[in-house]
Amino acid sequence: MPQSALLKIQTETANAAQSRHCGPMAGKHISIRTGFKAVSFKHAMFDGTMDPLVMVDHYLMGEPTFGAHPHAGMSAVTVLFEDSCGAFNNRDSLGNDIDLEAGDLYWLKAGSGAVHDEKPIHGAFAHGLQMFVNLPAHMKHDDPEALHVKASEMPVIEGNRAKVRLVLGESNGVIGATSPARPMTILDANIDEGGRFEHIVAPGHSQWILAVAETIEVTVGNHPVTLPAGEALAISARQNPITLTLRARVESHAVIVTGEPIAETFVQRGPFVMSTEAEIAEVEAAYRTGRLGRLSG
Repeated sequence: MPQSALLKIQTETANAAQSRHCGPMAGKHISIRTGFKAVSFKHAMFDGTMDPLVMVDHYLMGEPTFGAHPHAGMSAVTVLFEDSCGAFNNRDSLGNDIDLEAGDLYWLKAGSGAVHDEKPIHGAFAHGLQMFVNLPAHMKHDDPEALHVKASEMPVIEGNRAKVRLVLGESNGVIGATSPARPMTILDANIDEGGRFEHIVAPGHSQWILAVAETIEVTVGNHPVTLPAGEALAISARQNPITLTLRARVESHAVIVTGEPIAETFVQRGPFVMSTEAEIAEVEAAYRTGRLGRLSG
């Protein structure tokens, strides 16, 4: 979804000896017209440790808000939570016109550029995450590609008073859908009072954890952190596998996102994430002249 600021960041290479973490960090509350509210997290808040994520909005949308808009140089990823209600229509210039249902994933690898629109059908509301996932420089000009994963197709990991949807990637020996870009794991965890969930983070992958509802106790290796609802924690990658554990004192909801940092300089202007300002100018011109495509119908 479109953002307004021009941002730059030089990400940092993972430290082989120890991991860093930034957080817990509270997101910024935003509201757009009457139909969209979100708690927004930006990469600049986490001092490079959020990489490859550029931003994440934890949002509620009850009516059309943004209209058709472009993306380039990144992936726009929608994760709907199971308490969403009704259909969330998703259209793009690749020709897709899909009504997402509660719990679904839609991954649009925009690459060289695509036009996108998503909105709740009348009477529906969407509760979930909208993520901008960076692409490395050598993939920023790839042809656009999309992936839709239905909730019914997602494996569920259960045990220790936890129910965890494997939205994407791998966990606990279970394999789910694969990103059309770089490998990433997304886990949607509901944990009952006294429950816990463990995930082995792949070597070289950073971690971003969001407490969606209620407080979560997060332990990375031997380091415990209390993560209140509405706050997120970012942890840099290690060369060796590491165990990430979530514990809940009350019924809680959290999301884990792990992926390999890109560690490249990038420039973000709204829905574009490119390597240089010159590339930003080029893709803006391409959008103005219709070269990123149009929505049909």
